[in-house]
Amino acid sequence: MSTLMIQGTTSDAGKSTLVTGICRFLRRRGIDVAPFKPQNMALNSAVTVDGGEIGRAQAVQAQAAGLTPVVDMNPVLLKPNSETGSQVIIQGRALTEMEARDYHAYKPKAKTAVLDSYRRLAAQYSHVIVEGAGSPAEINLRQGDIANMGFAEEVDCPVLLVADIERGGVFAHLAGTTMILSDSERDRIKGFVINRFRGDVTILEPGLEWLAGYTGKPVLGVLPYLVGFHLEAEDAIDRRQSDKEAKTLKVVVPVTPRISNHTDFDPLRLNPQVEVTFVRPGQEPPPADLVVLAGSKSVRTDLNFLRAEGWPERLSRHLRYGGKLLGLCGGYQMLGKLIKDPLGLESAPGDSPGLGFLDLTTVLEPEKQLLNAKATLTLEGQEVTGYEIHAGVTDGPDLARPFLTKANGQPDGAFSQDGQVAGTYLHGLFESPEGAKTILAWAGLKEAKSLDYHAIREREINRLADLVEKYLDTNYILSLLGEKVN
Repeated sequence: MSTLMIQGTTSDAGKSTLVTGICRFLRRRGIDVAPFKPQNMALNSAVTVDGGEIGRAQAVQAQAAGLTPVVDMNPVLLKPNSETGSQVIIQGRALTEMEARDYHAYKPKAKTAVLDSYRRLAAQYSHVIVEGAGSPAEINLRQGDIANMGFAEEVDCPVLLVADIERGGVFAHLAGTTMILSDSERDRIKGFVINRFRGDVTILEPGLEWLAGYTGKPVLGVLPYLVGFHLEAEDAIDRRQSDKEAKTLKVVVPVTPRISNHTDFDPLRLNPQVEVTFVRPGQEPPPADLVVLAGSKSVRTDLNFLRAEGWPERLSRHLRYGGKLLGLCGGYQMLGKLIKDPLGLESAPGDSPGLGFLDLTTVLEPEKQLLNAKATLTLEGQEVTGYEIHAGVTDGPDLARPFLTKANGQPDGAFSQDGQVAGTYLHGLFESPEGAKTILAWAGLKEAKSLDYHAIREREINRLADLVEKYLDTNYILSLLGEKVN
């Protein structure tokens, strides 16, 4: 077989990290491999080299495989914009907004895109490592499935099932999931992986023996819990902080209902000089040096939320005391005076007054801007790299004071007249060491140090590959792929 699929008993069981680790393990052996996720639901996305949009997890997996991300690695991306609806992105391009029932009817067409993308990857690379979505045991989603066993059956590939022992009931998760699959799906599962175990693994051995005997399937290994591990989250906000120095820059981020691309803040969480607080609904924010408004999948909805939570008054007080305010993408749009959505692209058609900290107006338009960019900061001329994912065009007097200038000479973003408020469409600013240092100095961090976020990501990918090599039966994995074993 050229393809191996990793499915999980639950969301966040460890599918993304296991695919990442296996991709790097194979690359270390000189085997060319590509990651693939048929269908993803996430508000954290990345821009590909071919100008499309995919889940960030697949972009990280591409790095693990030594590849540049392309849209075929995640042909269907769903970006929720309400409790029941999502923007549907097919092969990197936003198609339309759909309610869940409508998307269920659309799945046969989505399946065509999924299989087209998979076949292109399979023709280019020796192996494709596939990540499932959620659980294959969701009975209500089995009909027309393209994310788990429906895909595995279509392309006839073996499956490994992973479960997170930290959730409790790991043997019930694995045995129960296997039990309620169809006969052909059950036969497709070739083994189990238990993830995030703490303690003495010998205590677990009676359970492992029982599981293998009950299901007739081997346990390939038990992956230990990785202390201090970091890799971009698909959706959930990671609030963990690295160890901090005695004096830190205090950064506050309001958590809105449709917050997106909050991976922007990962380099700050990992910076020992920066303390990030994500302020949840109903929570009083602590004093801050810098408040950052994050991206949003539904800007006017999130703007209404900020008003209901009292953020306009909080931000005005923050600025009166000399704090800095930065808006990223949707947060940048909120800082202006007006947001217009005449076509109802994100919510009901209409206009919403912005927070008014920048003299700008944004009009939401159907064509989404997707690009990777290099730019120079206005502050001190440092170079930064990042990406744009937005459906708005912003105009107004404050654009005369741009936040940065892109390599093509096009300015982006704005500063207020007093220099306390800034905004930009460019995501990923804090991943550029010198650029992040300059922005943090603007926010008040004296003697800011550089942090190489790319090197951190490489280190974490290698940690995963080390776990795969040490704790899993890699000969068995290689045999499933038709590779020579040691």
